[in-house]
Amino acid sequence: MAGEAERDAARGVTSSGTPLEVAYGPHDAPNGASAIGEPGAFPYTRGVQGTMYRGRLWTMRQYAGFSTARESNARYRYLLEQGQTGLSVAFDLPTQMGYDSDAPESEGEVGRVGVAIDSLADMEALFDGIPLDRVSTSMTINSTAPILLALYVAVAERQGVARSALSGTTQNDLLKEYIARGTYIYPPAASMRLITDLFAWCGTELPRWNTISISGYHMREAGATAAQELGFTFANAIAYVEAARAGGLEVDAIGPRLSFFFAAWTDVLEEVAKFRAARRIWATIMRDRFGAKSEKSLHCRFHVQTAGSALTAQSIDNNVVRAAYQALAAVLGGAQSLHVNGKDEALALPTEDSARLALRTQQLLAHESGVAGTVDPLGGSYAIEALTDRIEREALAIIAEVDRVGGAVAAIQTGLPQRAIQESAFNYQREIERGERVIVGVNRFVDEQVATPPIARIDPALEREQVRSLAEFKASRDTAALASALAAVDAAARGTENLMPPILAAVKAGATVGEISNTLRVVFGEHRESLVL
Repeated sequence: MAGEAERDAARGVTSSGTPLEVAYGPHDAPNGASAIGEPGAFPYTRGVQGTMYRGRLWTMRQYAGFSTARESNARYRYLLEQGQTGLSVAFDLPTQMGYDSDAPESEGEVGRVGVAIDSLADMEALFDGIPLDRVSTSMTINSTAPILLALYVAVAERQGVARSALSGTTQNDLLKEYIARGTYIYPPAASMRLITDLFAWCGTELPRWNTISISGYHMREAGATAAQELGFTFANAIAYVEAARAGGLEVDAIGPRLSFFFAAWTDVLEEVAKFRAARRIWATIMRDRFGAKSEKSLHCRFHVQTAGSALTAQSIDNNVVRAAYQALAAVLGGAQSLHVNGKDEALALPTEDSARLALRTQQLLAHESGVAGTVDPLGGSYAIEALTDRIEREALAIIAEVDRVGGAVAAIQTGLPQRAIQESAFNYQREIERGERVIVGVNRFVDEQVATPPIARIDPALEREQVRSLAEFKASRDTAALASALAAVDAAARGTENLMPPILAAVKAGATVGEISNTLRVVFGEHRESLVL
């Protein structure tokens, strides 16, 4: 076995299959050690701020949400008490897909993979006792993003918080849903309208809000390589900027509001290089392709989540180590915020203990490891610079390929990114099954006897409670005001006016997520995926 381990260690390839040299020197990094620039200066290879974590640590934003709003509120307050510095909301599938908890489509899914939010009452309960002017909130929501943001704004108003004080992010990235995740509702054209309407409205109403988090994470989780993660993410980002400009928005009005969301895998060197390449690619695209003048428009600011698909159900304690290395890669790569997965997330939602341990992993990195003490600590490494250059070249080639077929929407319709990611996923899994790629505890170094760990379970009674409370909420509404508000949403959808004001008015009138979504379904229709070979 020792010989096999030695041979495996000598394979010399990254997790994406990129060959590694035995050693690197100055000739391997032509754009590297002598030309990487300074932190906080174009092309931002070394970081978007000159002092990075010396000036301010990354936001520790643990993703959480389950069951009812009251249950999730208790978890948020617990995490904040433990030192978390930002909220990240996970919504259940019915909320993501625009169904109320009492819809037939929702049965068995209410509160399972996130919190169930049907109404303004639910959103108030979710943030009860949490001052929205003092925390930033990220909401992982896409098809129903305008509705959930409207609910958030309405809750803030009830708290007496000015819109100008709200900070956070709505994911609001539908193109990656068509590629890799599937929680879309409407056809692409309607989705792009909702996205750009949210851009425009936040531009005047929520000056501190990030209007989109353009996500490579889900593509990487579906099997994309590091270069594919960047290439397809930035191709989608280009499509969003083009759509916003077509709608009359200036690039420097929207550029500072764009943020990104990437995965961190266990291959530390490749991941650090990927994050550095991402900043360089985006800064160049915004400056040279779109003519952005504002420095903030050039900044690729990103949230990182450790790789959920790298977690194993076998020997889950190993996942603590995996997540720690992944978090280290994110910090060495210059992330602005970070979520570390719980060790038990290959089995279920994290328990309170594993969520606390994941947060402690971040805190240990920040306060004990020393890696936050200097900017870009691996910058100038021949290996890192060579990998950064290579990932940049490969990602730019993918963007060029997407451009050749007419852009991201056209590429999705032809199945280009879907096929590329599926092929990469197949190759990766085949290497695991052949034993060519070692997964500790799965195909090598297997623990024979491991106790079954305790896992979090959602009480089925909580779904019944959510349905009951929704019925009470619906019975309490002014039906005439509700009908009028939904009619205004319908009229706006059939016309060209921005949809955010009527959606906000509708949630204040008591309209639910499902009712607003169904109103839009009537106008826009629903997207049906076709088989792409």
